Amino acid sequence: MIAGVDEVGRGCLAGPVCACAVILKRRIPGLTDSKKLSVKAREELSIKIKQSAWVGYGMVDAKTIDDINIHQASLLAMQKAVEDLEIEPEEILVDGKFCLPIDIPNKAIISGDNLVAEISAASIIAKVWRDSWMVKMDQYYPDYGFSQHKGYPTKLHKEALKKHGRSPIHRITFSGVSIEA
Repeated sequence: MIAGVDEVGRGCLAGPVCACAVILKRRIPGLTDSKKLSVKAREELSIKIKQSAWVGYGMVDAKTIDDINIHQASLLAMQKAVEDLEIEPEEILVDGKFCLPIDIPNKAIISGDNLVAEISAASIIAKVWRDSWMVKMDQYYPDYGFSQHKGYPTKLHKEALKKHGRSPIHRITFSGVSIEA
């Protein structure tokens, strides 16, 4: 059994980095990099994936990202996602350039979310999960527009940071946030 692993949220100014590990039980048409899909298509595929796969989740919060850096936090989130799987895979295929520091054989695949169905599925589930988390955070921190930009460094987000300073879920070590207070 092969697990695909991907993370989302590396380039955000706020919120966690989230990762999913997916072992597909059967083929699902339409899988590709989550960034290439509309919100509606991602949500529909997310439901199909959850019905046809084992899914593990891993999240690392903004404070930990600041403490250990985004690269290490991304690897940690992916490791947590693999550990959260109901069954242990025989091999892990990781999106990107870096393997995971775990005992299960794993291979890094650049642009894996475009090439490997399991990684595409992980990309989609992680994106839907993180986006919904950021929409919930918009209720707690309504001044930032998290439901619109999901924490990414958009013009709206940068203007909100200038006007309101940072929230408790902002990554204070990130450029654009560290100078705001």
